[in-house]
Amino acid sequence: MAHTSDTGIFGSSVFLRLTTLRDTVATRYGQYQTYRKTLRELESLSKRELNDLGLNQYILRAVAREAAYGEA
Repeated sequence: MAHTSDTGIFGSSVFLRLTTLRDTVATRYGQYQTYRKTLRELESLSKRELNDLGLNQYILRAVAREAAYGEA
């Protein structure tokens, strides 16, 4: 007697979802790392250096967020 198994659409759907989830998590983690690095670098600047760039300490998070995620 032969044994067969049919994963059909369900099996490939689960694999596709897991692959998509992995890619999404990797992308988001990369964006978060970019955000943290950008913020850290901006916070290391003096008030004078920030002023030369047209920035102040109160908008650093917004600038880092826009750099990492592309949103204002």
